[in-house]
Amino acid sequence: MAARLLLYTRTTDYRHDSIPDAVAAVRTLGGFAVEHTEDPAELEKPLDGYAAVVFLSTSGEVLTPAGRERLARYVDSGGGFAGVHAAACTEYGWPYYGELLGARFVRHPAFQPGRAVVEDPGHPATRRLPAVWDFTDEWYDFDASPRGRVRVLLSADETSYEGGGMGADHPLAWCHEQGAGGGRVFYTALGHAVEAYRDPSFLAHLDGGLRWAGRLPS
Repeated sequence: MAARLLLYTRTTDYRHDSIPDAVAAVRTLGGFAVEHTEDPAELEKPLDGYAAVVFLSTSGEVLTPAGRERLARYVDSGGGFAGVHAAACTEYGWPYYGELLGARFVRHPAFQPGRAVVEDPGHPATRRLPAVWDFTDEWYDFDASPRGRVRVLLSADETSYEGGGMGADHPLAWCHEQGAGGGRVFYTALGHAVEAYRDPSFLAHLDGGLRWAGRLPS
C-alpha cells in the first residue's frame, strides 16, 4: 500500500498559476497516495497516517489555531513536512512555522535564468542533479540564511542572475530534523512556474525531497 501524502495548496495571499500543474506533477512521482486539499479543516484532523504533509505554494495565513497545534504536534513527534516555493510566504504570524521551515521569504528579483549549485550531492533531493544546475526561477531572498541550523542542499550563485540580495551565502534548498521526535523537514525555494513541473531535473529534486521527508526509499 502506497504511503499517504497530504498535499496542501491553500492561499490567502498571492496565488501561483502553477498550482494545478504542480499537484498533477506530484501525483505522477510514484510511491505516494496523494490526497490534495485546500480545506484548513483537514489539517485539524489526525495526521499520523501520512508519511508527510506538503505545503506547496501556500501563501498567507492558511491554518486555524487547531490546525497549527495539530501540525506542530505531528512534526515534533516524528512526522514529515515539506515546503515548496511560496511555502516560505506562509504563516508569518506563527513563530513556530518560521522555525519549522528554517527561513522566511522577504523578496525576489525578476523571474530569470540563473545557476543553482549543489552543496550536498549525497542527499536524495540533489543526487540526480548536475553539480551546477542551470534553471529559471524567482531566486527567493530570505530574512536570514538558515545555514548552521539546517543541512544546506542547494544554493544560488548570485553572479549568474540580476538582483540577488543575500550575497555569497544564499541557500535555496535544505533539510533538518524538528522536535524531540526528529520530524523530517525539507524545503526548496524553487518551483514558481508551470515549466518547473515539466522539468525532469526539478521533478527529480522534488521527488527526492519528498521521499526523504516521508522516510521512503529513493
